[in-house]
Amino acid sequence: MALLELQDIHTYYGHVHALKGISLQVEEGQIVALIGANGAGKTTTLRTISGLLRPRSGSIIFDGNPIHRMPAHRIVHLGLTHAPEGRQVFPTLTVQENLNMGAYTLGNDKEAIEENRRRVFKLFPRLEERKNQLGGTLSGGEQQMLSIGRALMSRPKLLMLDEPSLGLAPMLVKAIFETIREINRQGVTVLLVEQNARAALKLADYAYVLETGTIALEGPAGELLRDERVRKAYLGET
Repeated sequence: MALLELQDIHTYYGHVHALKGISLQVEEGQIVALIGANGAGKTTTLRTISGLLRPRSGSIIFDGNPIHRMPAHRIVHLGLTHAPEGRQVFPTLTVQENLNMGAYTLGNDKEAIEENRRRVFKLFPRLEERKNQLGGTLSGGEQQMLSIGRALMSRPKLLMLDEPSLGLAPMLVKAIFETIREINRQGVTVLLVEQNARAALKLADYAYVLETGTIALEGPAGELLRDERVRKAYLGET
């Protein structure tokens, strides 16, 4: 059984039919990428999985548990976390306080929280240097590190990342992608939404292409990277 499985998911914004029968799965230990044009439904897919949106029909199974009717905080407790588009750090809290917010599932287990914080600081040494700095005063790249670090504080089984490279300089993008690979090596399964389709497909094991709320293509990421349709539509090649 896959770690995460969506079956025939339909999600609406009011009367707007945003996801039109999406089915996908993420195997444990994989990096899976969702690529597609703006408005294709990538962010909606992640928000539906994490419980921020409720599908009108279909099922979502995570680690053997149906989660499509669960509130978001219970889904986090099961081991699925979400670093959202736009980072969404708490600007008036320090870096350390932001990280602590991500560890709320651990309750008062100070030892576990401290261990997880050390893991995050090892991945992102810059955050340790800035641990007493307010989140709102960090650079864009540092805020992205903080968003990912906060999502890792509960030791998730699956980490969902929404546009982690958005607005970052090329050197920072490379560093973020290297860190995502390292997170995966440490045993965290990753579901990645990414505007940089080439980088996402080079990183991922498997990928789905979304078009206007439906899955147009899927397959091993390396195969999609060579697919003529993908190269023309998403990689800027003719």
